[in-house]
Amino acid sequence: MQTTLLTRNHPPKRPALTVLKDIDLDLGRVHECAGRARRVFALILAARTNGPVLWIAPAYGTDKLNPDGMLRFVDPGRFIFVAPQRAEDLLWSMEEALRSGAVPLVVADMPGFPGLTPVRRLHLAAEAGAAQAPRPPLGLLLTPDAGGAQGVETRWVMQPDMAKELPHDHLRWHLARSRARRAAPRDWHILQTPTCPFQIAP
Repeated sequence: MQTTLLTRNHPPKRPALTVLKDIDLDLGRVHECAGRARRVFALILAARTNGPVLWIAPAYGTDKLNPDGMLRFVDPGRFIFVAPQRAEDLLWSMEEALRSGAVPLVVADMPGFPGLTPVRRLHLAAEAGAAQAPRPPLGLLLTPDAGGAQGVETRWVMQPDMAKELPHDHLRWHLARSRARRAAPRDWHILQTPTCPFQIAP
């Protein structure tokens, strides 16, 4: 009797956006970031991409991005802002943008948490967009509290880090990868200084 050995075939490695050392986000997928500094995380991602960035936020939201504040991280002229009137149109707009492959980064600033089915649709749209563009698009959901969107590729939580006293022109954050399909939970401290936009802090 012939015995067949079982083997585990690992899926092929996806192209990824390198944010900082050991911090990579798979392209053609949708990720989530929560925490008080979640919008800073989105701006850091934008600084690591080329071309336009689509930023989708509800028209009734009160937390608007300030172009003067964005200048420290990225050129605000690269951003296209979409402000749907209805909450359900946020995900529809994101899905259509990912499917088109027209922009490398699509950010949806969510007032709550999307369900599993809409997130799956976003993944499929991003995969379809990968066939339309030289580089697969990346989707980022910004969610409140500690996050909780189902079905995302990775979940990040970013908070201001006030543990150390810094010069007035230095900024520091704590970034945690709380969930990932292909990596273990981990955290980092990120520092921004006038001479270095972003670096891993000790």
